[in-house]
Amino acid sequence: MAGSGGPLSRSGLRGREAELEELQALITSVARTGGGGLALIQGEPGIGKTTLLAEAVSRAGAAGFAVGLGKAEELHHVVPLSSLAASLLHGDRPLLSDGAFVDLARRHDQRIWLVERLAEAVEALAGSGPVLIGLDDVQWADALSRFALQQLPTRLRTSPVLWLLTARQEPAGPAEEVVAAATGNLPTVTVALGPLSGAAIGQLADDALGTAADTFVRDLLGGAGGNPFLAVELLAGLRTADAAEQAVPSGLVAGVRGRLGSLRPDTLHFLRMGAVLGRRFGFQDAAALCGQSAAALVPALEEAVRAGLLDDDGDHLVFRHDLLRQAVYADVPPSARKALHREAARHLVAAGGRPVDAVPHILRGAVPGDEEAVALLRRAAEDVLPVTPGLAADLMTRALELVPSPGPLKFAVGEQAILTLTRAGRNREALSAGDRLLAERPPLATFGRLQAALGGTLWSLDLAEELRRRTEAALTTGGSAPEICARLAALRALALSRGRDLVAAREAGEAALRAATAAGDREAHVLALSGLGEIALNAGETALGLERFAALSAIDSGFLPEEIVAHLHADDFAAAERLLLGPADKAVATRQAMLLWARGQHDLGLGRLDDAEAGFETMERLEDELRVPVQQVNGRVIRSRLALLRGDREAAREHLAAARERLAVKPNPGNTAAVRFLEAVHAEADGDLGLAVDRIRQIQREGFFMRWRLLRDWVDAAVRMALRGGAPELAEDLAAQAEAHAGRNPSVPTATGLAAQARGLVANDPAVLEHAVELLAESPRRLVRAAAYADLGRALLAAGRKDRATAALAHARGAFAESGAHAAAEEVRRALEGPEAGLRKAAAAPRPVQGWGALTASERKVAHLIAQGHTNRSAAETLVVSPHTVNTHLTAVFRKLSISSRVQLANLVASLPEG
Repeated sequence: MAGSGGPLSRSGLRGREAELEELQALITSVARTGGGGLALIQGEPGIGKTTLLAEAVSRAGAAGFAVGLGKAEELHHVVPLSSLAASLLHGDRPLLSDGAFVDLARRHDQRIWLVERLAEAVEALAGSGPVLIGLDDVQWADALSRFALQQLPTRLRTSPVLWLLTARQEPAGPAEEVVAAATGNLPTVTVALGPLSGAAIGQLADDALGTAADTFVRDLLGGAGGNPFLAVELLAGLRTADAAEQAVPSGLVAGVRGRLGSLRPDTLHFLRMGAVLGRRFGFQDAAALCGQSAAALVPALEEAVRAGLLDDDGDHLVFRHDLLRQAVYADVPPSARKALHREAARHLVAAGGRPVDAVPHILRGAVPGDEEAVALLRRAAEDVLPVTPGLAADLMTRALELVPSPGPLKFAVGEQAILTLTRAGRNREALSAGDRLLAERPPLATFGRLQAALGGTLWSLDLAEELRRRTEAALTTGGSAPEICARLAALRALALSRGRDLVAAREAGEAALRAATAAGDREAHVLALSGLGEIALNAGETALGLERFAALSAIDSGFLPEEIVAHLHADDFAAAERLLLGPADKAVATRQAMLLWARGQHDLGLGRLDDAEAGFETMERLEDELRVPVQQVNGRVIRSRLALLRGDREAAREHLAAARERLAVKPNPGNTAAVRFLEAVHAEADGDLGLAVDRIRQIQREGFFMRWRLLRDWVDAAVRMALRGGAPELAEDLAAQAEAHAGRNPSVPTATGLAAQARGLVANDPAVLEHAVELLAESPRRLVRAAAYADLGRALLAAGRKDRATAALAHARGAFAESGAHAAAEEVRRALEGPEAGLRKAAAAPRPVQGWGALTASERKVAHLIAQGHTNRSAAETLVVSPHTVNTHLTAVFRKLSISSRVQLANLVASLPEG
């Protein structure tokens, strides 16, 4: 009954013809269309996922694909990028060289930057032919690899890149997250593998034994339950033992025990130590766990390889299948496993490994009171915090659990846990952990440290008043070190920036800055400058705000977006653009969403509505990816206003609904005021001026600073609503505020011009409105200038000065139209030509939603560049925007043109008439 002793059949292919054809169709589609695709092969362990993946990879390679194929490892799931690295660095044409990958990995704390560079590398390779990236066992992928896999398929959907993944079936697992992120953006296929049929298992037996299997063998294989791996294991047993002595195993562990029974004891011990280390392990590491020299274990290694249990790839030993390793591991007594994992962790660190490499063993082997394990978890959490803050938070939560009783160590671990949980966006957990620690009545110095650590948590939760209360209590209690006192004072000033007494807030901030300087504490210095910058902006003191944020950015370049926005408030768009075009260093890269917010504000101010829209849309996507929603409410408010300016009422209402949803998640005063203003704008558009006035009054009640953070550039719209809604006293109040704001910012043309415009509207005085236009001529804000010209034109018309009115209205209409504000331009046209002409003239045809005519001007520029062979990055450099913005434009281009690849885009652009 034994075969010839040759290799067993590729067990996953018998009975998998339909699944293989489904994968073949996707391979063919990617090669033919030039667009991306993704397939997920799912099934229970041993069902043939890996073999089917290997066959699909082989076929793709034969079709000319460059292939990268890797496997995620169970005990490497906390090592950043380890899983995807296996795919990028292996194969017939590695997608990245070792040196290039190491350079990327050094900056793995920049998740968005890293994904963009990986996308560029794969995109460049795909320019010369289709690419396949395969990853086996995605359920064990590390967090950074999962993050990249959720972004890259969509980012590369316009290039011929095929993603082939395998995973065990589990609800809402990593594989499902990857597929969900890709669905709707590129073709996706999920191939679910069930048990093989009896006929397929019979064919498998014939292949393996080299002859037709008899009835006994077929009955024996019934115990495999259609699982090809288990069937192969049974067949392997038939090759090495008398069938009469074989019992049908009740499970895989029993079956593997049968195979292990013939091994020498030292070989079995060696295999068990290897199983503790993982499916892929080092020979030296296993020898260390065995307590023997490597030379003494060579015979055991040779026997394990001969038995078909291990493979030797030259660098590591690998169990031939995950199930083999798991079965051997399950045969180790549970109490021994815990001790062995603890010993493995100690060995890996002693051998020079990183703390993160030892973490999987720590998580399995540590017991309460294990201070060495706590120290390793803290170091590992610190290492992975920048790139995978969620994992770091999990590690610190576990470390805190391992410290059993109150004391200095528990409070130190707790402080780090609070900071880590806050960084991960798990603010409620951080606050709960902090309050539990505070309930244990720590020493006064520790009490202050914990309250300082909770400062960022409370600020992120928009609990400014609670932050003020706690910092004042800690400062009053005393006992804290000077640097902690300085941090507490700075946090108190930050909390006061949300209050009504901004004079007292500024005094507190200046005192905190002095304390930070005296203590020499960088964190306190950053907090104090941040608070002072917020206070200045809330007070409408633009120059002082710019000074504070420029100083803050010089200390920590992560605050560059705040400096850029402060320059914009000061009407210094040239300085803002220089900063936007400068090198994005490490700190800024971690805040790319905020950098996109700053760029969007810059483009909006200059009247580049298409680019501003793309920037805000991309910002929201990045915030979603990073799970750090900061500007999503404000972004949706602006996008809704842009849609109204363009005449897209449906999109405007969708953005309003989205803004309200996000307000429910983050209902701070600024977000509330922004949504109330948007509701006023929509109410005016719907003809409900009473509601519009009511919403403006609500904003007024939010407080002095909130009005000016919101209405700095939109006060003219608020004044017009108040006048049209029969609320002249509200309009007068708004105009007086605008004049006070201009008095604080005499060197800012937008501030002085808007003040004059507001006063001219209230007084209905063309001369004052003409003065506003003259002042705003120095403002870089195109839409603000256009609105002022429109107000002047209407006032001149009402005064019977038609010639001058026509010139002003024509100027306004041209500026609105050039910016893409077509609805605003149409409104001016009606004023220019009169209501009767407006009735006679047919309305302009709306922009189509599909086809080349549906593209905006910016989208057409991107389409032409990509059709010419530009990458996203080179197109971005040509257009002086970010690659993220190009990607957003390109997404819209492909959707509107109903195409899926750059090749199709190039063909379409080539077919367009010239001119």
